[in-house]
Amino acid sequence: MNAADPALLIDSTARAARAAATSLARAPGPAKDAALCGAAAAIRAQTAEILAANAADLAAATGLSAAFADRLTLNPARVEAMAKGLEEIAALPDPVGRVLAEWTRPNGLVIRRVAQPLGVIGMIFESRPNVTADAGGLCLKAGSAVILRGGSESANSARAIAACLREGLREAGLPEDSIQLAPTQDRAFVGAMLGAAGLVDLIIPRGGKGLVTRVMREARVPVLAHAEGLCHTFVHSAADPEMARRIVANAKMRRTGICGATETLLVDVPVAQSLLPLLVSDLAALSCHFKADARARAVCPELPAATEEDFATEWLDAMLSIAVVDGVEGALAHIRRFGSEHTEAIITEDAAAAEQFLDGLDSAVGLWNASTQFCDGGEFGFGAEIGIATGRMHARGPVGLEQLCTYRYRVTGTGQVRP
Repeated sequence: MNAADPALLIDSTARAARAAATSLARAPGPAKDAALCGAAAAIRAQTAEILAANAADLAAATGLSAAFADRLTLNPARVEAMAKGLEEIAALPDPVGRVLAEWTRPNGLVIRRVAQPLGVIGMIFESRPNVTADAGGLCLKAGSAVILRGGSESANSARAIAACLREGLREAGLPEDSIQLAPTQDRAFVGAMLGAAGLVDLIIPRGGKGLVTRVMREARVPVLAHAEGLCHTFVHSAADPEMARRIVANAKMRRTGICGATETLLVDVPVAQSLLPLLVSDLAALSCHFKADARARAVCPELPAATEEDFATEWLDAMLSIAVVDGVEGALAHIRRFGSEHTEAIITEDAAAAEQFLDGLDSAVGLWNASTQFCDGGEFGFGAEIGIATGRMHARGPVGLEQLCTYRYRVTGTGQVRP
């Protein structure tokens, strides 16, 4: 083996992270907040350097789709959003040390369930440079060290942002190795991370289906992930038409490349004839394209026909699948068949129908009369998010500070012995 061997690199990187995590777990809240605010100030002061690094990434990338290019691109507003996000995380209550539950046993033992850091987190992500700031900031506040492995296409941007995070740590007197970038872009390093049981406590992948599938298949470390954001919006027969038009346009076209974008529109039979042409016209004016089932094409014959594969596709682009369904149960049946248990919305003025829909979902997030693009840690008040979880264990939906903590028990006695 040589110094560039991925197994040696993950060993040295993770051991440095473990040592940093030990100190960070005991760090007082004000010190962590000072590091976050210092990092935000450094990002603002180094905006020009960050944008130059991002320009180098964009220049080196070729053949990008519009959605991928949007995810990769930084501008002054997005850089400012990163800085503001770190300050918002700093303003949140410290999640570490919270008493989650407390009770007293008949023998007088007082038992407390107390939140504590996870330890060392491995974050594997693609294209989005802002994930460097979001993930680094959230892990710092939650008292865990993080190893960040971004995609090669955003390597220069990630380095510039990570330098600002480490500057904040240094100024606050906290270990800089609390936030580390992977020391190599070698894909074998990802495999080494996935096999680093005992060194890394949790892997969080954030990217396309290919990345997440690989992580889920190869990991020997617990994983917190979602495979796809195949989100649905259902326009119920009791929907307010103008509200439906506003929400559907936003849910699909605000940003098409994010995992909370609606990929399939479901329209209830009683309003399909009157409302579907208006929804299609609104979206077409925003340069959206369509794939539609036979019932939708009976109303709007100009729509291209959809296949079953289309309804199972996360477009991440200005493409929308459309189906006409029979009421709430028809919508739920479609979602169960094609969905990814990410985020679904119903638009209706009928409270009973909304409850029926929300109760019938298996998805991590359900919305009533709101855009699916609200599935976002910042919009949930988490300050930011490290990703969206659609599994059944530990955390679901946007993953923020509370979800980045585990817990332990503290038991206080007065001399009790067990009979």
